Amino acid sequence: MTLTRDEIAARITTLLPGLRHDLDDLIRIESVSADPARAGEVERSAQKVKELLEAEGCTAEIVRDGEHGAPAVIAHKPGPEGAPQVLLYAHHDVQPENDHADWDSAPFEPTERGERLYGRGAADDKAGIITHLAALRVFGDDLPVGLTFFIEGEEEVGSETLPALLAAHRDRLRADVIVIADSGNWDIGVPALTTSLRGLVRLDVEVRTLSHAVHSGMWGGLVPDAVMTLARLLATLHDDAGNVAVAGLHAGPAADVEYPEERLRAESGAAPGIEWIGSGSTVERLWTKPAISITGFDAPKVEGASNTLVPAARARISMRIAPGDTAASALAALEEHLRAHVPWGATLTTTVVDTGEATSIDATGPAYDAAREAFTEAWDGVAPVDMGVGGSIPFIAEFLETFPEASVLVTGVEDPDTRAHGANEGLHLAEFERVLVAESLLLTKLAQR
Repeated sequence: MTLTRDEIAARITTLLPGLRHDLDDLIRIESVSADPARAGEVERSAQKVKELLEAEGCTAEIVRDGEHGAPAVIAHKPGPEGAPQVLLYAHHDVQPENDHADWDSAPFEPTERGERLYGRGAADDKAGIITHLAALRVFGDDLPVGLTFFIEGEEEVGSETLPALLAAHRDRLRADVIVIADSGNWDIGVPALTTSLRGLVRLDVEVRTLSHAVHSGMWGGLVPDAVMTLARLLATLHDDAGNVAVAGLHAGPAADVEYPEERLRAESGAAPGIEWIGSGSTVERLWTKPAISITGFDAPKVEGASNTLVPAARARISMRIAPGDTAASALAALEEHLRAHVPWGATLTTTVVDTGEATSIDATGPAYDAAREAFTEAWDGVAPVDMGVGGSIPFIAEFLETFPEASVLVTGVEDPDTRAHGANEGLHLAEFERVLVAESLLLTKLAQR
């Protein structure tokens, strides 16, 4: 049986209250994988996901790498003989909520205000789980394709054990098409397929100019202090226009997508009058060129600072690397630049925090044709944008490497004002309903192809 777009939409409308109830229950579970004190909540979250999938006729189990790996859920439900096998990915762990005072409502109590449902994980990524669950409920026992579910439990802490899990369960997870529900859409009312993501290199850099602090009046003017030395070194990372000045980093073209100035300012939270840095189109600077930010700085506080030369100072460099580059190559280029530019003979120490590979996806072929058709129908004739993402989802590269024969589709429920990882994370409910329709349509069209 093949369901039409209108038939799927009607079923989603009927199912929506139950799906919202299940989403609310998931949001209430404080599955913060970065907090050891809430490891039990992560376990409870995995168990809840397992029960939801089992209730729809799936065989499901919780798996982990070794004794201390985070719990993931693998589940299966067979489709017709000869039908494509589709792997649906999402993650059930969430980011820390940080200061509750920054939230307009309790972070783990789902709260509907206006067009949005607010709560930690409401969009990233518990709505992704519910999107996959909705497809099960739409089709019941008449699935058009075979389905495998992989719901991870440590995405928000870097997916450290994901490669081991993929290797250990490779045969169970093998699929013709992999749908990763952990990204977003271009705008409210405009769907997207994510086709490129920047990688990440984070490096702590320390400069030392003295063995101990000394009087600034006695030695200032002769001995460089560590703060001014580090500031001078960090300033070499960009040219006067704000382009990254590290030699050897890759950059490439981006899709021809217009990013209006007023929308850019609203979504970025830029202060009034701030000027943009770098050169090239807006989306090139955000998606396909390297970027360097300083996300942390260790030095004495202004309040209570003594009148001495600071002997050592440290900063954290966060470098986003363009698709087409590798983390190893970019790290080597950054460290070489720092060594070559450290001023005044200061002692330089670098420590790698973490790395993640950039991703570029070949968005052609039958699976992508099916996705574009499904999204266009679900959004009432609005075709999806091929979108890049400036942030990093390193685990996508793991899927591409482990299953090179599969078509990988990166989708999601987020929109420009979702505020994932921040206070007041919210899910746009009308857009969520379109996403639910789109995934069920996609499965139908994959079967037809």
